[in-house]
Amino acid sequence: MKRYYVLFEGQVQGVGFRWRLMDICSKMHITGTVKNRSDGRVEAYMQGESADILSAIDRLRHTSPWIIIEDYHMKEVDIIADERGFDVRY
Repeated sequence: MKRYYVLFEGQVQGVGFRWRLMDICSKMHITGTVKNRSDGRVEAYMQGESADILSAIDRLRHTSPWIIIEDYHMKEVDIIADERGFDVRY
C-alpha cells in the first residue's frame, strides 16, 4: 500500500477530469482526493497499490478525447490509515 501526491498538467480542467478520476479510482478501490488548482493544474492524492495507481492514470489518459495529460509528477507521501473512498475537493 502506497500513497502518492500527483500533480497533473495539460488540458485537465473543464473536461470532467476530476469526476472521471474519481470514478476510475472508486472502481479500482483506490482512495484519495482530487482538486483543481488555481494555476490550471489538478492535484490528487491517491492511495492503494502502486501498480493500480499507475493503471488508473493510464485509464484516465484514454477515457476521453478532451482530457489531455501532457505531464504528471508523483511524490510518495504518508499513508492515511483510515481513509475511505475517493472524493472531489473544491
